[in-house]
Amino acid sequence: MTDATSAPASPPSRRARVRAPELIGKGGWLNTGEMSYTLADLRGRIVILDFWTFCCINCLHVLDELRELEEKHRDTVVIIGVHSPKFVHEAEHQSVVDAVERYEVHHPVLDDPELATWKQYAVRAWPTLVVIDPEGYVVAQHAGEGHAHAIEKLVEELETEHAAKGTLRRGDGPYVPPEPVATDLRFPGKALALPGGHLLVSDSTRHQLVELDADGETVVRRIGTGVRGFGPDSFSEPQGLALLPDGTVIVADTVNHALRTYDPVSGAIETVAGTGRQWWQGSPTEGPALEVDLSSPWDVAWWADRVWIAMAGVHQLWTYDPATGTVGVAAGTTNEGLVDGPAAEAWFAQPSGLAAAGDRLWIADSETSALRYVERAGEGERAGEGEGEGDGFVIRTAVGAGLFDFGHRDGAAGQALLQHPLGVTALPDGSVAVSDTYNHALRRYDPAAGEVTTLATDLREPSGAVLVGEDIVVVESARHRLTRLRLPDEAVDVEAVAHRTQRAATEVAPGALTLDVVFTAPTGQKLDTRYGPSTRLLVSATPPELLAEGGGAGTDLHRELVLADGVTEGVLHVSAMAASCDDDPANEYPACHVHQQDWGVPVRVDDTGTSRLTLVLAGLGA
Repeated sequence: MTDATSAPASPPSRRARVRAPELIGKGGWLNTGEMSYTLADLRGRIVILDFWTFCCINCLHVLDELRELEEKHRDTVVIIGVHSPKFVHEAEHQSVVDAVERYEVHHPVLDDPELATWKQYAVRAWPTLVVIDPEGYVVAQHAGEGHAHAIEKLVEELETEHAAKGTLRRGDGPYVPPEPVATDLRFPGKALALPGGHLLVSDSTRHQLVELDADGETVVRRIGTGVRGFGPDSFSEPQGLALLPDGTVIVADTVNHALRTYDPVSGAIETVAGTGRQWWQGSPTEGPALEVDLSSPWDVAWWADRVWIAMAGVHQLWTYDPATGTVGVAAGTTNEGLVDGPAAEAWFAQPSGLAAAGDRLWIADSETSALRYVERAGEGERAGEGEGEGDGFVIRTAVGAGLFDFGHRDGAAGQALLQHPLGVTALPDGSVAVSDTYNHALRRYDPAAGEVTTLATDLREPSGAVLVGEDIVVVESARHRLTRLRLPDEAVDVEAVAHRTQRAATEVAPGALTLDVVFTAPTGQKLDTRYGPSTRLLVSATPPELLAEGGGAGTDLHRELVLADGVTEGVLHVSAMAASCDDDPANEYPACHVHQQDWGVPVRVDDTGTSRLTLVLAGLGA
C-alpha cells in the first residue's frame, strides 16, 4: 500500500547491533488483558513488529501470511501489531478495537494514533515487519508482502543461536483473547435483495452468508460452516454479493482469493473462479477461471454481460464470464493511485464497491477516497491497447483527489471529499449513494448537477447498501446490523472538514535524487536469474511533472532520478519486486518466493533536503 539495490551474498546483515527503540502508543494495548508492555518485558523472546493500518489490503494479506508462523512458534515468538493510522478514522481507539476483532488478530496490538513508534523505527510503508532478537536488537526489516518464509527461517536461526547462548525464554506469550460478543451478525460486509424479498448478507468475520427475513433482522438460515476455510461449504471473510441472470448469487470470497456461487434454492456452493492462492506479479492475468489466481476480490457486479470484480488486492478491475468460464484483467495496471483514461492505463487504489447503472459501472475506490466509474469510450476516444477485456472502456473520476486527500465536504464534485468509501448503490433517479465508511455517513452524488450531498450520518462504518422499495438498507458493519432508512428528500447539513494523511513529507534536494531499494535475499536463498532478471522497479510521480528523468520500469533496484524545476511537492510512487530461490545446486526444483511492495512517498523539495532516498524491501538500511 501507499502509504531496492540488490545486495551480493555477504555476512547476514542481521548481525548488525541496532538497539530496538521502545514501543510507544497513546492508544494503549489491546489483546493483553489491559496489561501494558515494554521491550524489557519481552526480553528473551523473538519479537516481530507488524506496522499495519486496517484500511490497507496489503496489511490484511500479511496478517494472513503470519497466522501459520504465529501458531508454529508461539512459545518463542511474540508478534505485536503496531497500528499506525493513515485516515483520521483509523486514529479513533474504538475503530482499532473493532478492526482487531474484525480481522481476527490473535496477538497483542499497540494503538499508536500519533505514529510515535512508526517514526522511531523510520518506517516508510504499510505493511512493514521488524524482527527483534531476544536481546532486544533489530535484526531485520521487511516491507510489503511475501516475507513470511524468510522470517520463519530467521526465527529458526534465532531460536538455535539464543538457545545455545541461554538468552532464549520459552513460554506463553502476552496475548489475552477478548470476551466474545453474541450478535446475529459480526462485521457484515455487503447485502443483496433476493427475488423473494429476503436479504442475503455476507457475515464477514463469521465466514458465512446469512439470509434474513424482509425485516432485515430475523435470521432465516446461515450458509457455510462459520469456520474459516476453502472447503465445499466454507468461506473466508466473504464480502461482495451479486445476483446472476440464472438466479444464483456470486460471492467475492475475499481471503480465499476466489469467486463462489450460491444457489438460494438448492443451497449448493460452487467455486467458479480462483485457485485459493493469491495472485503475484508475473502470474497469468487471464485464462480458465479455475486456473488463474485472484487477489482479495472485494465486490462483484453483473454489468455488460459478465461479472465485474473489484480486485482490491492488486488495484484492478477484472471480469469473469460465466459463458466461457474465463477471467481476465479489465482495467488497471496494478499501480496504486488515481489516474483516469483508457482502462488498460488507469490506476486504482483498493477498489471495494461496485454498482451497475445502465451505461456506467460505479466504483468506490477506497484508498483514494474516490467515486469513479467505467463507461464505454466515446467516438474518437482511445480506449486501450491490444485486445484485452478492457478494450472499449474508459475510467473517469466523479469525486476524489488522490491517495492523501480525504474528509467530509459536500458541494461541487470537484472539491467534495469522502473518506475511504467501501460501497456504492445506484438510485432510481440516476444518482448514486456512497457508503462513506470512515465518515460514518451515507452520501449522494448527482451526475446531472455535479453535486455531492449527505443523506445520513451517525452510521457506524457503513460498507454497503441495497435498495428495498422506497427505502435503502445500509450495512452498518461496526454496529453488526442492517439499518433501514427512508431516502430523504433533502440533504443533511454537515460541517465541512478536510484532511491530509499524518505522514510527514520527506525533504529532498532539488535536481538529482538517488533511489536505492534494499533487498537482501534470505539466508540460504539467492536471486532467481534462471529466466532473466529477478528484480523489477517501477517509478512514477503525482503530479507526473514532478519527475524530469528516471520514471518508468526497469530491472535494477538502483535508479538515478531528476526532479523537475518549479515543482515543489508531490508523491513518488515506487513499486519493487524481487524473486529469490533456495540456493542448493543439488535441488533441481528449488522453492522460490516473490517479495513485493508499493511505496507512496510524499516529498517536499527543499535546498536542505536529502539527495538519496533509501527504501528497504528486505534487509537493513543504512
